[in-house]
Amino acid sequence: MSSPDYFELCLAPFIIALIAVWIIHPIIVKIARAKGIMDRPNARKLQKQPVPLLGGTVVFFGIFIGFTCSNSSTSNSELFLLLTGMLLMLYLGTIDDILTLNPINRLLVEMGTILLLIYLGEGYEIERLYGLGGIDQLPHWISVPLTLLVMAGIVNSINLIDGVDGLSSGFGIMACLLFSIAFFVLEDYPMVLLCASTIGALTLFFLYNVFGNSSKMFIGDGGTLLLGFILAVSVVRLIYKAELTIPYTKYDQASIIPFTLAVLAIPVFDTFRVMFLRFKSGFSPFHPDKQHLHHLFVEMGFSHIATTGCILTINLIIVSIWTLGLQYGWSAEVQTIVIVTTAWLATFGLYNVCSQFKERHPERFGRMVAYIRVKQPQDDRGWFKTMQKIMDRI
Repeated sequence: MSSPDYFELCLAPFIIALIAVWIIHPIIVKIARAKGIMDRPNARKLQKQPVPLLGGTVVFFGIFIGFTCSNSSTSNSELFLLLTGMLLMLYLGTIDDILTLNPINRLLVEMGTILLLIYLGEGYEIERLYGLGGIDQLPHWISVPLTLLVMAGIVNSINLIDGVDGLSSGFGIMACLLFSIAFFVLEDYPMVLLCASTIGALTLFFLYNVFGNSSKMFIGDGGTLLLGFILAVSVVRLIYKAELTIPYTKYDQASIIPFTLAVLAIPVFDTFRVMFLRFKSGFSPFHPDKQHLHHLFVEMGFSHIATTGCILTINLIIVSIWTLGLQYGWSAEVQTIVIVTTAWLATFGLYNVCSQFKERHPERFGRMVAYIRVKQPQDDRGWFKTMQKIMDRI
């Protein structure tokens, strides 16, 4: 049997998920407004008006319809397990949006959900590092905590980057696109369908989130935990599938690890940086503040759209560096060192340089901010108003 074409494989789940979001989105917006489930402005948040906060429900609905309608190869038990994990993350995040849960309690539920996937599923545990750093097979007592740490870290890093319009959904589109290509190469077609469904659901939601006025809705913690869970599952699944497929190619199996790190570089390293600064200042790692990379871009005068574009571009540059390294035959260890160094410079380094410039040259920083703001697209410009009208109509 010949292998399917990538675009033909992705087209159906993408379109089905996109149409499902188009149908359910206005209904959920009305429900959120009627029930008062809104994200209201405060000193830490960047929006000026209350915005409906059930976008995660819309995204889940799109993914669920797109994935289940296009997937016939995944066993019922595995499909049920994946969807159960996604639904638990959505429910947990939505409850947090409404009631504001204790961060430790939320983390415990996240870890419980991940453990269910590890012990009840197959191929959702990091059992090998393929010789990276001289380590190959991992004992069970190490692989389970490592998988738990990696997946919980990814889930929460995606949750923490959700601070400006389009950033979490835009990042999800980019990451799922890259992961879907990797899954296609590794012949894990059900995961290609899941990624394609996620892209379809997020694409229309991204447009509503960025350009909508009456149709605007935030993805919320429900959506970011759901998206983080899908990306975390993708990372672990890619590492697992490398054992089965990559030996038949010219590439080193261990290269899949720096690849996943490159794709998630900005959210992961920005989360490390912020938690380190909080701990250093005597605060809880979960203490909310405005020290994320996206806060820096907004403070420098960039609009939400430009901030999202800049951060995604930086992350794509990091992925491009990994791709060049792979093509030039770098070992997995060298790839990892280069990706970690580049990601550190793009988060720790960039934030520190800009902060130091602001402190030492406040007048020049102020002039730079004023110049950037003049050059950025604003919400009151013609093309933006046109996009608002289009999104509110559809």
